[in-house]
Amino acid sequence: MTAFAGHLGVSAPLLHSPSPLCWSGRRLGRKVRHSVRADAFYTKDNRTCEHTPSVVTGPIRHGNCTLSSQQWPQKSSLFLFRTDGMSCSRELVTGTGRFRFSHPSTQQHLLVWRDRPKVVMVIKKLGRELTHEFMEVVEYLTEAERMHVVVEPRMYDEALAAGLPTDRLFTYTPQEATRLADYVDFVVCLGGDGVILHASSLFRRHIPPVVSFHLGSMGFLTNHPYPDFRKELRQVIYGYQKLATCSMDNNDLPANSNALGVMITLRMRLSCSIVRAGAQEPDQEYEVLNEIVVDRGSNSFLTNIEAYINGNFITRVQADGIMLATPTGSTAYSVAAGGSMVHPNVQAILLTPICPHSLNFRPIILPDYIEMELRVPETSRVSAWVCFDGKQRQELHRGDSVFVRMSENPVPTINRADLTTDW
Repeated sequence: MTAFAGHLGVSAPLLHSPSPLCWSGRRLGRKVRHSVRADAFYTKDNRTCEHTPSVVTGPIRHGNCTLSSQQWPQKSSLFLFRTDGMSCSRELVTGTGRFRFSHPSTQQHLLVWRDRPKVVMVIKKLGRELTHEFMEVVEYLTEAERMHVVVEPRMYDEALAAGLPTDRLFTYTPQEATRLADYVDFVVCLGGDGVILHASSLFRRHIPPVVSFHLGSMGFLTNHPYPDFRKELRQVIYGYQKLATCSMDNNDLPANSNALGVMITLRMRLSCSIVRAGAQEPDQEYEVLNEIVVDRGSNSFLTNIEAYINGNFITRVQADGIMLATPTGSTAYSVAAGGSMVHPNVQAILLTPICPHSLNFRPIILPDYIEMELRVPETSRVSAWVCFDGKQRQELHRGDSVFVRMSENPVPTINRADLTTDW
């Protein structure tokens, strides 16, 4: 590789030398003695290039050391493969091309109903609270919008006792709970953030769009005001927004539809699998919206957890516990434990230690394509405990592992304004 004694583009006297590689004022790899002649240049083999002494006012370059002094071969072309772990694309970068981002890695999402939604599920927080609000919403959807409404079994009898129409009110059996996504167009949640977590647990895999009304104590995910619920629901059903950079051909829509929609956020979930010691297949599988936590439980000793990324050992965690959170969960337990707050449109996995017994172990933000393994080592003093979004708490014995990766099934939450404004 050719080195230069000065900056390109600055005029300087051209020098002539039998050697093509000349270095100004010093030898390659050595310090120059103070007795070195000022009018000599040293090559890589210690030979000098002499020239007529003169006053030099700028950087000196040798005539054979410039890029324009010879013919260069065309810059090599290359292929750039892009993969997110699920799909792959290929781009050709030619010899005259440059690496650049063609667009941001995250996008905004607009939901446009091709057909008017017909079935809606209404969920409220546990307890006797919000029963009146629940009845109001169900009555509006059944009477004004003429929609079929699905409610949880515990609320079905109360809705019937309140005199709501039975021809458009439905519930489900435990066996039918796994097929709710096959029938429901969107979900209405009344309460706080815990109701959305409950909805996420009801739909283990695919979950319809969720519109949530703020009627609870925590409202990070509930952006719609309840007093305007009729207007908000009409906007969800008929649409009221469009994107300036996107348009839809009216031929793609039925005659009675429009191209208006609602902005949604695709909230990432984590797919978690428990693999017991010596087993090859998962013992249990869960999908979480906020976080998975592995902690010491009621043990007096700190828990020891080995962390692996894509099968490679990373570190051993000695702490009260460790959690893996989503960007949605970054404003929950993770931020209370010292983790960063992450925008929900940034797809990432947050590794946050809980009271680590270390000065140099800090929260880490990992890319979404990795698979993380948290293992209880055979040498651990005690077992550990794991829970998923604060539920399904169970013990992890020595040799047990939890594998965590990004789920293919996000939770689509309907925005009131747009993704960033709501956040």
